[in-house]
Amino acid sequence: MRTHFSIAAAGFLLLADIGAAAAQDVIIAPEQETVIREYVEKQPLASVEIPGVELNIGSTLPDTVELHEVPDVEYRYVVVDNQTVVVDPGTRKIVKIIR
Repeated sequence: MRTHFSIAAAGFLLLADIGAAAAQDVIIAPEQETVIREYVEKQPLASVEIPGVELNIGSTLPDTVELHEVPDVEYRYVVVDNQTVVVDPGTRKIVKIIR
């Protein structure tokens, strides 16, 4: 009986972690994404390479990468491998990749 309880408890904790991770997903409103896209088109940046960093939602960019401001938007951007990457400036985590 005790083994079943431990397995159930472990399963519950795993599901709780998955729920917490999903709750941390950032959703950029379509209006904000439009503002970002238009700004990036008007303010082109040279693409940079960041060895050892995979371009995925949630990946963290190193402090050596300069993030660029978009007026009236809380996020920053950088162009990596010719892809516009939208970043949370507080955590430096990628929140959106605009292709």
